[in-house]
Amino acid sequence: MKLERGQKLLFIGDSITDCDRNKQNGEGLFGALGRGYVAQVDALLQAVYPELGIRVVNMGTGGHTVRDLKARWQEDVTDKKPDVLSIMIGINDVWRQYDTPFITEWHVYIEEYEQTLRELVALAKPVAGSGIVLMTPFFLESNEQDAMRRTMDEYGAVVRRIADETGCLFIDTQAAFNKVLAHLYSATLAWDRVHPTAAGHMVLARAFLQAMDFDWTK
Repeated sequence: MKLERGQKLLFIGDSITDCDRNKQNGEGLFGALGRGYVAQVDALLQAVYPELGIRVVNMGTGGHTVRDLKARWQEDVTDKKPDVLSIMIGINDVWRQYDTPFITEWHVYIEEYEQTLRELVALAKPVAGSGIVLMTPFFLESNEQDAMRRTMDEYGAVVRRIADETGCLFIDTQAAFNKVLAHLYSATLAWDRVHPTAAGHMVLARAFLQAMDFDWTK
Protein backbone atom coordinates (compact mmCIF):
# COMPACT_ATOMS: atom_id res chain seq x y z
CA MET A 1 0.00 0.00 0.00
CA LYS A 2 1.37 3.38 -1.02
CA LEU A 3 0.84 6.92 0.15
CA GLU A 4 -0.94 8.85 -2.59
CA ARG A 5 -1.98 12.43 -3.26
CA GLY A 6 -5.26 13.52 -1.74
CA GLN A 7 -5.96 10.35 0.22
CA LYS A 8 -8.38 10.37 3.12
CA LEU A 9 -6.87 8.16 5.80
CA LEU A 10 -9.34 7.14 8.51
CA PHE A 11 -8.36 5.45 11.79
CA ILE A 12 -10.96 3.68 13.92
CA GLY A 13 -10.57 1.91 17.23
CA ASP A 14 -10.72 2.34 21.00
CA SER A 15 -9.06 4.74 23.47
CA ILE A 16 -5.60 4.10 22.03
CA THR A 17 -6.83 5.62 18.78
CA ASP A 18 -9.16 8.14 20.42
CA CYS A 19 -6.70 9.95 22.72
CA ASP A 20 -9.03 12.92 23.32
CA ARG A 21 -9.83 13.53 19.68
CA ASN A 22 -12.62 15.81 18.45
CA LYS A 23 -15.72 13.68 18.97
CA GLN A 24 -17.82 15.74 16.58
CA ASN A 25 -16.03 14.89 13.37
CA GLY A 26 -12.58 13.48 14.15
CA GLU A 27 -10.58 16.20 12.44
CA GLY A 28 -9.95 19.92 12.44
CA LEU A 29 -7.89 22.41 14.42
CA PHE A 30 -6.52 22.63 17.96
CA GLY A 31 -5.58 19.01 18.58
CA ALA A 32 -8.70 17.55 16.97
CA LEU A 33 -6.83 14.35 16.11
CA GLY A 34 -6.01 13.75 19.77
CA ARG A 35 -2.57 13.30 21.28
CA GLY A 36 -1.72 9.75 20.25
CA TYR A 37 -0.36 7.82 17.30
CA VAL A 38 -2.97 9.19 14.88
CA ALA A 39 -1.82 12.76 15.55
CA GLN A 40 1.80 11.63 15.22
CA VAL A 41 1.07 9.99 11.87
CA ASP A 42 -0.61 13.17 10.66
CA ALA A 43 2.29 15.33 11.85
CA LEU A 44 4.86 13.17 10.09
CA LEU A 45 2.83 13.09 6.88
CA GLN A 46 2.49 16.86 6.88
CA ALA A 47 6.17 17.38 7.67
CA VAL A 48 7.60 14.86 5.21
CA TYR A 49 4.93 14.59 2.49
CA PRO A 50 3.25 18.01 2.42
CA GLU A 51 2.85 17.80 -1.35
CA LEU A 52 0.48 14.84 -1.02
CA GLY A 53 -2.11 16.68 1.06
CA ILE A 54 -3.20 13.55 2.90
CA ARG A 55 -6.28 14.06 5.07
CA VAL A 56 -6.28 12.19 8.39
CA VAL A 57 -9.48 11.43 10.32
CA ASN A 58 -9.63 9.95 13.82
CA MET A 59 -12.75 7.95 14.71
CA GLY A 60 -11.46 6.18 17.79
CA THR A 61 -13.73 6.02 20.84
CA GLY A 62 -12.50 5.12 24.30
CA GLY A 63 -13.78 1.92 25.86
CA HIS A 64 -15.09 0.48 22.62
CA THR A 65 -14.98 -3.13 21.50
CA VAL A 66 -15.49 -4.60 18.05
CA ARG A 67 -19.18 -4.86 19.00
CA ASP A 68 -19.30 -1.08 19.46
CA LEU A 69 -17.54 -0.49 16.15
CA LYS A 70 -20.21 -2.50 14.38
CA ALA A 71 -22.93 -0.31 15.91
CA ARG A 72 -21.38 2.89 14.54
CA TRP A 73 -19.83 1.57 11.33
CA GLN A 74 -22.24 3.20 8.88
CA GLU A 75 -21.83 6.71 10.31
CA ASP A 76 -18.16 6.58 11.24
CA VAL A 77 -16.76 4.63 8.30
CA THR A 78 -19.11 3.99 5.37
CA ASP A 79 -20.56 7.50 5.22
CA LYS A 80 -17.08 9.08 5.44
CA LYS A 81 -15.80 7.16 2.39
CA PRO A 82 -12.12 6.83 3.36
CA ASP A 83 -9.51 5.94 0.78
CA VAL A 84 -7.51 4.05 3.39
CA LEU A 85 -9.10 2.57 6.51
CA SER A 86 -7.03 1.51 9.52
CA ILE A 87 -8.69 -0.67 12.17
CA MET A 88 -7.15 -1.40 15.57
CA ILE A 89 -9.59 -2.99 18.01
CA GLY A 90 -9.58 -5.77 20.56
CA ILE A 91 -7.92 -4.47 23.71
CA ASN A 92 -11.21 -3.90 25.54
CA ASP A 93 -12.65 -7.11 24.11
CA VAL A 94 -9.92 -8.91 26.04
CA TRP A 95 -9.43 -6.53 29.00
CA ARG A 96 -13.02 -6.71 30.21
CA GLN A 97 -12.59 -10.45 30.62
CA TYR A 98 -9.86 -9.73 33.18
CA ASP A 99 -10.75 -6.48 34.95
CA THR A 100 -14.50 -7.18 35.17
CA PRO A 101 -14.62 -10.99 35.08
CA PHE A 102 -18.13 -11.26 36.55
CA ILE A 103 -19.82 -8.79 34.17
CA THR A 104 -19.89 -11.25 31.32
CA GLU A 105 -22.17 -9.20 29.08
CA TRP A 106 -19.25 -6.80 28.60
CA HIS A 107 -16.99 -9.59 27.35
CA VAL A 108 -16.40 -10.11 23.64
CA TYR A 109 -15.09 -13.64 23.30
CA ILE A 110 -12.87 -14.65 20.45
CA GLU A 111 -15.57 -16.27 18.29
CA GLU A 112 -17.67 -13.09 18.28
CA TYR A 113 -14.57 -10.99 17.82
CA GLU A 114 -13.52 -12.87 14.70
CA GLN A 115 -16.99 -13.00 13.18
CA THR A 116 -17.64 -9.29 13.76
CA LEU A 117 -14.24 -8.14 12.52
CA ARG A 118 -14.76 -10.20 9.36
CA GLU A 119 -18.14 -8.52 8.86
CA LEU A 120 -16.63 -5.06 9.26
CA VAL A 121 -13.86 -5.80 6.78
CA ALA A 122 -16.42 -7.06 4.27
CA LEU A 123 -18.51 -3.91 4.73
CA ALA A 124 -15.44 -1.69 4.28
CA LYS A 125 -14.08 -3.38 1.17
CA PRO A 126 -16.38 -1.52 -1.28
CA VAL A 127 -15.70 1.79 0.47
CA ALA A 128 -11.96 1.92 1.17
CA GLY A 129 -10.70 2.22 -2.37
CA SER A 130 -6.99 2.09 -1.61
CA GLY A 131 -7.21 -0.62 1.01
CA ILE A 132 -7.69 -1.65 4.62
CA VAL A 133 -5.04 -1.84 7.32
CA LEU A 134 -5.57 -4.27 10.20
CA MET A 135 -3.51 -3.55 13.31
CA THR A 136 -3.41 -6.08 16.13
CA PRO A 137 -4.44 -5.27 19.68
CA PHE A 138 -1.52 -5.39 22.12
CA PHE A 139 -0.65 -5.74 25.79
CA LEU A 140 2.56 -4.18 27.08
CA GLU A 141 3.70 -7.16 29.10
CA SER A 142 7.00 -8.82 28.21
CA ASN A 143 6.04 -12.05 30.01
CA GLU A 144 4.33 -14.01 27.25
CA GLN A 145 2.89 -16.41 29.84
CA ASP A 146 0.89 -13.66 31.53
CA ALA A 147 -2.78 -14.64 31.18
CA MET A 148 -3.96 -11.42 29.53
CA ARG A 149 -0.92 -11.31 27.26
CA ARG A 150 -1.66 -14.88 26.10
CA THR A 151 -5.27 -13.99 25.33
CA MET A 152 -4.28 -10.80 23.54
CA ASP A 153 -1.86 -12.76 21.38
CA GLU A 154 -4.70 -15.11 20.43
CA TYR A 155 -6.82 -12.16 19.32
CA GLY A 156 -3.83 -10.81 17.41
CA ALA A 157 -3.57 -14.14 15.59
CA VAL A 158 -7.20 -13.71 14.52
CA VAL A 159 -6.35 -10.32 13.04
CA ARG A 160 -3.44 -11.84 11.14
CA ARG A 161 -5.64 -14.64 9.78
CA ILE A 162 -8.34 -12.23 8.62
CA ALA A 163 -5.76 -9.97 6.97
CA ASP A 164 -4.19 -12.92 5.15
CA GLU A 165 -7.55 -14.23 3.95
CA THR A 166 -9.01 -10.87 2.86
CA GLY A 167 -5.96 -9.17 1.40
CA CYS A 168 -5.69 -6.45 4.04
CA LEU A 169 -2.39 -4.92 5.07
CA PHE A 170 -1.36 -6.44 8.41
CA ILE A 171 0.54 -4.66 11.18
CA ASP A 172 1.71 -6.63 14.21
CA THR A 173 1.76 -3.94 16.89
CA GLN A 174 2.70 -6.45 19.60
CA ALA A 175 5.83 -7.38 17.66
CA ALA A 176 6.71 -3.69 17.31
CA PHE A 177 6.35 -3.20 21.06
CA ASN A 178 8.27 -6.38 21.86
CA LYS A 179 11.41 -4.89 20.33
CA VAL A 180 11.21 -1.99 22.78
CA LEU A 181 10.15 -4.17 25.71
CA ALA A 182 13.39 -6.09 25.30
CA HIS A 183 15.10 -2.98 26.70
CA LEU A 184 12.45 -1.14 28.73
CA TYR A 185 10.15 -2.18 31.56
CA SER A 186 6.49 -2.14 30.48
CA ALA A 187 5.53 0.72 32.83
CA THR A 188 7.95 2.93 30.91
CA LEU A 189 5.69 2.62 27.87
CA ALA A 190 2.32 2.37 29.64
CA TRP A 191 1.60 2.64 33.36
CA ASP A 192 -1.35 0.24 33.02
CA ARG A 193 0.25 -1.84 30.24
CA VAL A 194 -2.43 -0.61 27.83
CA HIS A 195 -2.44 3.18 27.38
CA PRO A 196 0.92 4.15 25.86
CA THR A 197 3.14 7.09 26.66
CA ALA A 198 4.19 9.43 23.84
CA ALA A 199 7.04 7.01 23.10
CA GLY A 200 4.59 4.11 22.99
CA HIS A 201 2.38 5.97 20.57
CA MET A 202 5.42 6.65 18.42
CA VAL A 203 6.02 2.90 18.25
CA LEU A 204 2.52 2.57 16.79
CA ALA A 205 2.94 5.52 14.41
CA ARG A 206 6.26 4.16 13.19
CA ALA A 207 4.86 0.67 12.63
CA PHE A 208 1.95 2.10 10.65
CA LEU A 209 4.06 4.36 8.46
CA GLN A 210 6.64 1.66 7.78
CA ALA A 211 3.85 -0.54 6.47
CA MET A 212 2.81 2.35 4.20
CA ASP A 213 6.36 2.58 2.75
CA PHE A 214 7.03 5.92 4.43
CA ASP A 215 10.45 7.21 3.37
CA TRP A 216 12.27 8.08 6.59
CA THR A 217 15.17 9.62 4.63
CA LYS A 218 13.04 11.95 2.48
